[in-house]
Amino acid sequence: MKVEQLLYRHDAFIKDEKSEPFSGNGKQLVLAFGAKEMLEKNSIYEELKTLYPAASLVLCSTSGEIYDDAVYDNSVSAVAIELEKTDIQTRQINISNFSNSFEAGSFLFRELPQDDLTYVLIIADGGLVNGSELVRGIESVNRKNIPVTGGLAGDAANFNYTLVGCNSQPAKGNIAAIGFYGEALQVAHGSIGGWETFGPEKKVTRSNANKLYEIEHKSALETYKTYLGKYADELPGSALLFPLSVRVEGSQDTVVRTILSIDPVEQSMVFAGDVPEGSYVRFMKANFDKLVEASMNAAAATLLQTFHQQPKLALLISCVGRKLILGKRIDEETEAIKDTFGPGTFLTGFYSYGEISPLVPGSACALHNQTMTVTTFDEIC
Repeated sequence: MKVEQLLYRHDAFIKDEKSEPFSGNGKQLVLAFGAKEMLEKNSIYEELKTLYPAASLVLCSTSGEIYDDAVYDNSVSAVAIELEKTDIQTRQINISNFSNSFEAGSFLFRELPQDDLTYVLIIADGGLVNGSELVRGIESVNRKNIPVTGGLAGDAANFNYTLVGCNSQPAKGNIAAIGFYGEALQVAHGSIGGWETFGPEKKVTRSNANKLYEIEHKSALETYKTYLGKYADELPGSALLFPLSVRVEGSQDTVVRTILSIDPVEQSMVFAGDVPEGSYVRFMKANFDKLVEASMNAAAATLLQTFHQQPKLALLISCVGRKLILGKRIDEETEAIKDTFGPGTFLTGFYSYGEISPLVPGSACALHNQTMTVTTFDEIC
């Protein structure tokens, strides 16, 4: 496996000096993560296509670009991979052609050839696609329990519209799947939030998909405001500091859900992922040091799966909420991951509107908010 890494700033791609020249004999894949304005106004797709004519290209808009151990805005972070013993298949669909995201997810996964399928990377539109339904659709047809990770494209902190493109100019509504094939590929994953829970667990008594109306038969919004105290006057902006931990009845596993908006008339809250009726929630708050520590632990979790073998490439997909909260300290979470892996690992990725990963190895993938998700890649001899 060979890796070339590039950063687009000041109207040009600059290649990292650690990049390894390709032999031209393997399967090539380019992943590019960039500011929406860059993908729309600059010929990024055409330039990458010219640089890597034999590669499959997958691009998406972001809420921040990760290049090595630094976080950028208004740039494009690209990584090109040449796999010598692993096959790649790519597929793209548009959500407009499906009645819902569940149907889109199940259709997209079935489009990939299943024989020798080892791992699937999903990059989806972050505005038009319901990430929770998408992953449920994928897992409904994932008979062999193939590991699936990925994320939802971002649009800075604007929450307007996002772009995804698979072997095409990035556009609204697209969902891309990249299937990896063969036993030589070694993939590991970790996903950890680092948020602190507070207050008792409460039952969701009225909700619809990602819209929450009632907790313990009381207005969800008023209950939330009670816990926020002085921060309630700063809603919806302050909601990023206080996501919800959600646990489905009968399970001990939890996922984090970020609030996107509030409706004072309906007394409801809209989340960046489903909050099922009958589930249990707890309030959460940010702890800067624990957020950074969680990123390091997510990286360490991948090393446990590979017997502490340093990976060649790590894909980092973290939540826009973490970026907004950490502010000027944002580089600390990527630096912590770099320290965990060491200088021999290429780091790439982006800040997203949702992260896709199993909670633990061997479990089904799920949509997460406010987490750092790390996926590592290498080819074994």
